[in-house]
Amino acid sequence: MGNINLDFSVIWDWMPTFLEGAMVTIVLSLSTVIIGSLIGLVVVLMKMSNFKPLNIIANLYTNIVRGTPMLLQLYVWLYGLPMLGISFSGLSFLGGTYGSREFITAIVALAINSGAYVSEVLRGGLESVDKGQTEAGRALGLSKRETMFSIIIPQAIRTVLPGLGNEFITMIKESSIVSTVGVFDVMYTNNIVKASTFRVFEPLIVIGIIYFVLTFSLSTLMKYLEKRLNTYA
Repeated sequence: MGNINLDFSVIWDWMPTFLEGAMVTIVLSLSTVIIGSLIGLVVVLMKMSNFKPLNIIANLYTNIVRGTPMLLQLYVWLYGLPMLGISFSGLSFLGGTYGSREFITAIVALAINSGAYVSEVLRGGLESVDKGQTEAGRALGLSKRETMFSIIIPQAIRTVLPGLGNEFITMIKESSIVSTVGVFDVMYTNNIVKASTFRVFEPLIVIGIIYFVLTFSLSTLMKYLEKRLNTYA
């Protein structure tokens, strides 16, 4: 076995680049989970609807998204759909990184992927609310829609918040696939630093530490919030 010769002195000068990539990863993941949560809410309401076609569309969407790799979905959105005339333009006012076509498309692709999983989290949260709450709302003269948004969803938030936090943590790790299409996230910084310093292993170690710090910090925060929510339950 050869000797491992690690030299982090040349890597230290590239820390601003690593941190900038980490910020892009955080923004990408947070945007994805927020939009994905909205998509998931719409999907779960479609599944709970009495209108059969909405049930079919929602179940079809969920099965297709959960049954295909995220990388394939990203490629379809970025390379496949533009061939059919469906594409997203860059937003120049957001800057070269956050406003690039690749970044915007990545958010859309990952959010649609996340929405399928979030819908299951939300469905579990909504079903955990006692059915007597729905009956109480209807007894007060509220419509089904008013009961859902005024009584059921507010109570379900406490249940689904940990699941949404876990989805955020998962997305931070899985969003690394966007580096394959040129998005400047923390994983993409490996290519830049490796090409400039000719060091292969050190950038990967730094990136691994950054991912660990991000996910561990968020996990700790979510455990704290879950404990606080259980206290007031």
